[in-house]
Amino acid sequence: MIIGKEAITDYIPHRPPFVMVDKLLSATRERFESEFEIERTNLLVSNGFFQETGLIENVAQTCAAAFGYLDREEAGEPRIGFIGAVSKLHVFELPVVGSTIRTVVTPLHQLGNIYLIKGEIFAEGRILLGCEMKIVVTE
Repeated sequence: MIIGKEAITDYIPHRPPFVMVDKLLSATRERFESEFEIERTNLLVSNGFFQETGLIENVAQTCAAAFGYLDREEAGEPRIGFIGAVSKLHVFELPVVGSTIRTVVTPLHQLGNIYLIKGEIFAEGRILLGCEMKIVVTE
């Protein structure tokens, strides 16, 4: 783990109660990995399940945390990013309250300040979500 729950908001622009990533486990230019425990009080939980919008936001916040971490490693400050588009979205299963999800993001292409990433979310060895996302990062 490279960023714990107590420091995650130093790397992402989000603030409670809208933080959807607990830990950044790894971050290289080729791959990001995070974990997030689904709590009953989360704003995006309904009927005991973390909703699709929460899963998508978790992928985006994994990107934000990793880009922020990598920016700081290169002697810069974390930049703010925005979801430009979501495509190839497949939701296979929603995680239940109390479960921990693991998110893997693979940057596929970069054109200037626009990144195309592939995001996948897993719980207990099962894939929950797969998507591609365009992230626009401020200069």
